[in-house]
Amino acid sequence: MKKVLTSGAVIVFFALVFCVGPSASADPADAGRVVVFSTETQALDKWEDPAGCQRLPAAAHVLVNETDEVVNTYVDPFCATPSISVQPGYGTHVTPGTGSFSVGE
Repeated sequence: MKKVLTSGAVIVFFALVFCVGPSASADPADAGRVVVFSTETQALDKWEDPAGCQRLPAAAHVLVNETDEVVNTYVDPFCATPSISVQPGYGTHVTPGTGSFSVGE
């Protein structure tokens, strides 16, 4: 009888795990974050809930959009040139130098 109860409890547990399971969306703690990779010897640059025009690091190489809005990347530091849009959950290469980005604009 004890074995049947244990087996039943395990089945219920796994059913709950698979039904409730992790959400398909990003972790709420990650919502609103833009991450930039520059080089293998540097830590990632992170902006939590960035607003307005943000200048990219001089050695920026890859930008990852972990927000729920479109991120626009620019080749100038003032967000004035035509931009490339990066959808939520995607990334893009950025040109090292004087680039910038803005969120949801």
